[in-house]
Amino acid sequence: MFNGHLDTVTLAGYDGSPLEPKIEDGRMYGRGTFDMKAGIAAMMVAASAAAAQPHRGDIIVALVADEEFASAGTEEVLRHFTADAAIISEPSHEDIVIAHRGFAWIDVTVHGVAAHGSRPDLGIDAIAKAGRFLTGIDDLASSLQNGPSHPILGSGTVHASLIRGGEEISSYPAQCTVSVERRTVPGETADTFETELRAILDAIAATDPDFRYTLTRGLERHPFEVPAGAPIVQTVISAGEAVTGKVPVLRGEPFWTDAALMLEAGIPGLLFGVDGGGAHAATEWIELDSLDRVSRILAQAAANFCN
Repeated sequence: MFNGHLDTVTLAGYDGSPLEPKIEDGRMYGRGTFDMKAGIAAMMVAASAAAAQPHRGDIIVALVADEEFASAGTEEVLRHFTADAAIISEPSHEDIVIAHRGFAWIDVTVHGVAAHGSRPDLGIDAIAKAGRFLTGIDDLASSLQNGPSHPILGSGTVHASLIRGGEEISSYPAQCTVSVERRTVPGETADTFETELRAILDAIAATDPDFRYTLTRGLERHPFEVPAGAPIVQTVISAGEAVTGKVPVLRGEPFWTDAALMLEAGIPGLLFGVDGGGAHAATEWIELDSLDRVSRILAQAAANFCN
């Protein structure tokens, strides 16, 4: 299975006309060129080329929506199709990505007591109470950075993403909600994350009788990792060497992709895509020579794997 997402991020803030491709100095510019219209183009060309050769089995091209948000497209594909292996042509600078981080989201709501701003005897300031929790998040981030790490992905990370609280400036806030994101490596889960947060929160509550909280889990996506010796990995290595004369680099990525969903469905895969830059940025581009190389590598990899 070739898999790639059709959706892009926002057009707002793009420098120039985001939907009009511009070719200059061997590059193509435009929103989505790098992430990941070039990968989709390469997969379509490669599938056509591989299908024209004698081969066994099926070559599936899954062009999906919603990867930039909740991955509804790949989830729908996996309800109807399976494969022995997958190549997700996310932009990888012509390296082979065999691992990436996952993530988990949790909302922590610190509870206070609403009161008029002139009545500290009646009110409990939920926002001020949440400050101690935010300090704990910062300490946890440092602890993760200095703790055990994955050999490819390094250590997991954590950060406070959103904070919401209060009604007006003249009142004590009744609650303050902090949304926290944990980027996970293999062996870490939402359970790991919840345990870490409760350790911080319970330590605060043990020293402050007015500190009360609730914790609500949100979305979780698991990390992804396939062995370097997996057949699909070795197939793409061989195809890359045959086309370019160089052995592709194997590495990991810090972000999450649909490759993790596919692996959970029993389809081992990897990321392999074009060189370029500017994903989610004000200027986005690909190297056109790289697009040609990736297309030829993908075609040879598909034909070889199917035979």
